[in-house]
Amino acid sequence: MKMMGNTRDEACKRPYDLRKRQELTGHKRLKILAAARAQLESNGFLHFTMESLAHESGVTRQTVHNVFGTKGGVLEALFDELARDAGLERMREVMQQADPEAMLTGFVEVFTTFWAKDRMLLKRIHGIAAIDSEFGSAVEGRNRRRKMASMRIVERLGKRGTRNDDEESKRRIAALYAVTSFEFFDALAEVYGNTDEAASSVLELVKRAFTAAP
Repeated sequence: MKMMGNTRDEACKRPYDLRKRQELTGHKRLKILAAARAQLESNGFLHFTMESLAHESGVTRQTVHNVFGTKGGVLEALFDELARDAGLERMREVMQQADPEAMLTGFVEVFTTFWAKDRMLLKRIHGIAAIDSEFGSAVEGRNRRRKMASMRIVERLGKRGTRNDDEESKRRIAALYAVTSFEFFDALAEVYGNTDEAASSVLELVKRAFTAAP
């Protein structure tokens, strides 16, 4: 009977220990991501290493590796966090809109909100992506998703009017993809001096190009 009691105690303890380990891992993950963000905002690329992340977050380099795998994995996780903070999860709802024009408007608004929320950090990340392959891959992966959404929207809009040939569709997809890019938004924000006007301009440009009325 004593052995059975020990077995039950151990069975209860294992889920508890697992939960505690998961909580500890989650806490370390948040600390590493906070260190990654702080380093990108202050030092940029040169000091962004697995060693520096471990030092700044108070964990070992092995812990950083175990949680994220690579520097690119850290950046992917940071992108996910930025996206959640900016409401990018709304894209699922936007892409399910029955009205193609509402889908187009929502698409633009979601991305301009995302670009505006952490504009200077995103500017730094995109700059680093031009010279670092891991950063470049992470940014390109996000851009591919936006391009796929652009293709879907152009396809839906095309069904409402005259059918476009393949070349015209490609031009429209490329235009929507370009106008909703961070680089285009950031350039407008520089010109206007604020992100609100940049967002309004992107939406107006898209409506003029892709809908019947601005």
